[in-house]
Amino acid sequence: MPDHTGHVESPTMALPVVGATPPAAPRRGRFGRTLTARAVLVTCAVALVSVLVTAIVAVPLAIRGAERSEQEALAAQARLAAEVLRTRLDRGRSADEERLIQQLRDQGIDAYLIRRGVVDRAGLPPRVVQRIGQGRNVSARRSVNGARALVEGRALPGGNGVVLSRPLANGLWARVLLSLWLPLLAGLTAGVVAGLLLARRLARPIRVAATAAARLRAGDRAVRVPVESPDEVADLAEALNGLAAALATSEGRQREFLLSVSHELRTPLTAIRGYAEALADGVLGADDTVDTGRTVLAEAQHLDRLIGDLLALARLEAADFPLEPVPVDLTRLAVDAEPTWSGRCAAVGVPFRVETPGQPVPAYTDPGRIRQVLDGLLENALRVVPPGSPVVLAVRPAGADPAHGGVLEVRDGGPGFTDDDLAVAFERGALHERYRGVRKVGSGLGLALAAGLVRRLGGEIAAGHAPEGGAAFTVRLPGDPYLTRTSA
Repeated sequence: MPDHTGHVESPTMALPVVGATPPAAPRRGRFGRTLTARAVLVTCAVALVSVLVTAIVAVPLAIRGAERSEQEALAAQARLAAEVLRTRLDRGRSADEERLIQQLRDQGIDAYLIRRGVVDRAGLPPRVVQRIGQGRNVSARRSVNGARALVEGRALPGGNGVVLSRPLANGLWARVLLSLWLPLLAGLTAGVVAGLLLARRLARPIRVAATAAARLRAGDRAVRVPVESPDEVADLAEALNGLAAALATSEGRQREFLLSVSHELRTPLTAIRGYAEALADGVLGADDTVDTGRTVLAEAQHLDRLIGDLLALARLEAADFPLEPVPVDLTRLAVDAEPTWSGRCAAVGVPFRVETPGQPVPAYTDPGRIRQVLDGLLENALRVVPPGSPVVLAVRPAGADPAHGGVLEVRDGGPGFTDDDLAVAFERGALHERYRGVRKVGSGLGLALAAGLVRRLGGEIAAGHAPEGGAAFTVRLPGDPYLTRTSA
């Protein structure tokens, strides 16, 4: 596996392709399926309901108001008639009475004269005549001549009095409704217009966002949506703008990564091609064949490792990525790795040390994959550490309970990382770009692959500063679920 320059890539985004299918035009749905149409329909329905409720409440009030006005007008006429006839009722029927009764009749009012408790003609309810004879006024709705009517009676001294009646108007509901239809229609029209304006105002930011999303899909990463009120629209605009910025950053990193990988692939291919041409041209003699073969083999192995890392990274997120987790003793795993790495480190003058607690450290993981992670981290350390500086492989329990799992740690005395490096240590190709030409680097895939493997195994990996002065990589692995059930 490669070096400290690994990279966990942000979500892979396809680069814009020349000649790709253009974004589909916005769909024009049937009326009632667009937001504008639905908002207009809802607003119209609300306005219609409001108008109906207003009519249901206002019409009875208007009718009662009209009847009250008629009652008050009839009461005023009854008072006037009583004042006119106050001194004349005891003299018998006169021409003045006839003229007054005729004038009232012309206005649709029937007049009844009561002398000493006796009405001058039939039609009035006896109770009304009785109340007037008793000297009490009457203001009510009664049945007069078989029809409902407004009745106003004024009592005069000596059991005399005047009673006026006016039939309740027929079709009063219709007249009130006819007088109200224009204001109600105006209210409904205003509701429709307000709904249309509101719907257009609500739909406009969504149409703008849809257009921006279509441009993003077409590859335009410079598109931005204006941030405006209300808050929900502003949140949508900021989310789209953030998405566009993230896509631009991701694609920029992807391009850089592809350029880096292309360079790494070309380096061993160039060496292999150069030696192959030299062999084909007969430039190399027989004495150089063995050295040439070793060089070509080393470059081919380098190329094979690089391609293997790329394939592993490509398959890492697949559902069928092969993992076989079993109970593993991390102490035994570290002890088994010691002979291999102590020899490699000794060959370049680097001390190698294994630190274990002297007892088993159980974990639940895939031993082959976790050994792959360890080998990659140790190879990274060996690549950058100077002669005489140590490389340490440490094992410790993750907690007092064996069910908590275990921790593997690879530390070195090399140049280490800055705090900025730690933030991007597992991003694919980030450290490779920073340190290419400054220190020995690999393909830039190693830490990305290690981080992906650890996560797939249910563990955690972190980068930090080592007490030896260089970098420290800490891998925390889950415990054996069987031990968890036993302890429970």
